[in-house]
Amino acid sequence: MPDAVTAGLDTVGVRCPNHPVTLAIIAAAGVPVAAPSGNRSGRPSPTRAAHMLEDMDGLIDAIVDGGACGVGVESTIVDLTGPTPRLLRAGGLPLEALREVLGEVQLDRAIVAPLSAGEKPKAPGMKYRHYAPKAPVTVVTGSGQSSARYILQHLGEHTGVICFDEYAGDFTGRAVRSIGPAADPDEQARRVFDALRSFDSTDVTEILAQCPGDGGLGLAVANRLKKAAGFHVVDAGAAGT
Repeated sequence: MPDAVTAGLDTVGVRCPNHPVTLAIIAAAGVPVAAPSGNRSGRPSPTRAAHMLEDMDGLIDAIVDGGACGVGVESTIVDLTGPTPRLLRAGGLPLEALREVLGEVQLDRAIVAPLSAGEKPKAPGMKYRHYAPKAPVTVVTGSGQSSARYILQHLGEHTGVICFDEYAGDFTGRAVRSIGPAADPDEQARRVFDALRSFDSTDVTEILAQCPGDGGLGLAVANRLKKAAGFHVVDAGAAGT
């Protein structure tokens, strides 16, 4: 395995896309393709061609537009080098599905907490602050009602809000991006990066975001929001709201 594709580690991640255009490009190449992510380091991942243009205009030769991403969040990364499979990055393949096939699967601490000082990431997306828009993000956990109430109580003049569809009407007159129903993590996964990116073209100076639970793709959505926030998380329940 060429050193150029291991990022200085003694492991390598291998995946296969599930899109007819990408599969046709790989087939035409006739060899495995090694490529970086489509986002600049630390930025929210692109889920449509327009996002790629925002980050890469003038830096790459072309963009292949295959339509909006069907899943939204990136691929799941599983470390199979130890005695027990370890989830390094929650993604489009939920933890529950992995456990149906693999049995026990451990969660790497980096999914729920920042890396320690000097700790080297084992896989992409494990950095302390990642997937981040220009404005700082605060993630608000707790029930939908309590997190919406906390956000409403802490709105500033230039606060942007990421929320579930059911609570979008609570923030009339504000810069609001809804990411789907509270009970639909699949839709949230498709819309979360678009929501984060959209504030970059506004006068928003901070973003408050409701956070889903960790069932299904909710684990991946919550992880991306917390990474975007640099793990700046407020528990609305603990705050007495």
